[in-house]
Amino acid sequence: MEPPPSRKVQSVLFMCAQNAVRSPMAEAMAKHFFGKSVYVQSAGARRGEVDAFALAVLDEIGIDAHKHKPKSIEDLEEWEGLNFDLIVSLSPEAHHKALDLTRTVAAEVEYWPTVDPTAVQGSRDQVLNAYRDVRDGLMRRIKTRLTG
Repeated sequence: MEPPPSRKVQSVLFMCAQNAVRSPMAEAMAKHFFGKSVYVQSAGARRGEVDAFALAVLDEIGIDAHKHKPKSIEDLEEWEGLNFDLIVSLSPEAHHKALDLTRTVAAEVEYWPTVDPTAVQGSRDQVLNAYRDVRDGLMRRIKTRLTG
């Protein structure tokens, strides 16, 4: 259970390992639900390739993230700076990177440990179900955390 927010979040950065699955899903959902009231971005500890299953499970709920281009923290810092109220890390690697950023960025950091669905093996339906579980868990947390 995370502590109550100290103030309303105006800008949030979601971080995972490669900005290919978890953080782009979180970014797309947060923009969909709160894009008019909260500035939202995502980045990875390093840059990967966008994941087709992540896009597919977002499509299922009417959220189009097909234009997402994976980016690293360094890319984001170079392009627009890192002026965020809240950094949400979704993987251990991203959490370490987020904590390092707090040396120079005045942002609150929250760690939402999120399973990497790319590790799931099995049938296409089993894999998709793992991605859906991640999507649904992130959606619940995003709606709860950013409402207010």
